[in-house]
Amino acid sequence: MDVKKVAVVLADQVSPFELGVACEVFGTDRSADGIEGWDFAVCSPGGANVLSWSGFGLDGLRGLDFAASADLLIVPTCAPRSASPPEPVLEVLRDAASRGAWVAGFCAGVFSLGYAGLLDGRNCTVHWVYEQEFRSRFPTAKVDPKALYVDDGGVLTSAGTVAAVDLCLHLVRELRGVVAATTLARRMVAAPHRVGGQAQFVQAPVPETAAPDDTVLAEALEWIERRLDQPFTVAELARRSGLGERTFLRRFSAATGTTPHRWLTERRLDRAQSLLEEGRLSIEDIAVACGYASAAALRHQFGKLRGTSPSAYRRTFSAG
Repeated sequence: MDVKKVAVVLADQVSPFELGVACEVFGTDRSADGIEGWDFAVCSPGGANVLSWSGFGLDGLRGLDFAASADLLIVPTCAPRSASPPEPVLEVLRDAASRGAWVAGFCAGVFSLGYAGLLDGRNCTVHWVYEQEFRSRFPTAKVDPKALYVDDGGVLTSAGTVAAVDLCLHLVRELRGVVAATTLARRMVAAPHRVGGQAQFVQAPVPETAAPDDTVLAEALEWIERRLDQPFTVAELARRSGLGERTFLRRFSAATGTTPHRWLTERRLDRAQSLLEEGRLSIEDIAVACGYASAAALRHQFGKLRGTSPSAYRRTFSAG
């Protein structure tokens, strides 16, 4: 979907951090970094003022008429979780989903999507603290409480506070490509790509590096990053790190929240996306550069985990 217009929808007291994440990603001019922007506004019923959790107020908001024509609607945490948002908010969310717009909920903002009926039978996530409450209120939702974020056909949900950053960067990757997302992440000093299925309980926030005190694993990951065109086995990586396989796997999971195979696959696909966007190499050469035995192998993994073909991705995001 071509997303040109982004609306943040508020109902009651809002989390200033989560609102700030949406404003930072979608409401800040990034043209100097080569990132095309969005038509952006923060909305409330009737444009009414809204309080933040931290005690200050927000005014100058747009009405829900802006959100009614937006391509992406974002709902940050708005208190209280125990009560449904006002009917105009529910209506604009339902209408957005019905006309094919994307709808995203951050943390407890996921409850608003539930009250709107958008999560019935859908895969989603929520902050682990709210899991039981969420399940009791929305028993037909398919909740994965371990995931950082979930994208189920344009209805997107994220876990606790900082996972909103991960979900927004995922959206930028989908809308503007991996180079734009990485550039923006660098400006925000954030992880360029944390996989949605990565565990919420990650000791280190960035999958490319290990925990600060685990220099052995950090060096191993940096070594792998420089050699993504080469084959690896867990046994080889553990041996090079001076660790037993079980110890290596345990420390790898603690640092990245995922398995070596998934981490390596994601890093290879990230590189493939970057090379596809640059547009200089053939798909066959990109496959080799990213450690795949053939272009067919790259196409298979790309289609499986990115939902499109390398050629289609290049047509969409190539700078040329």
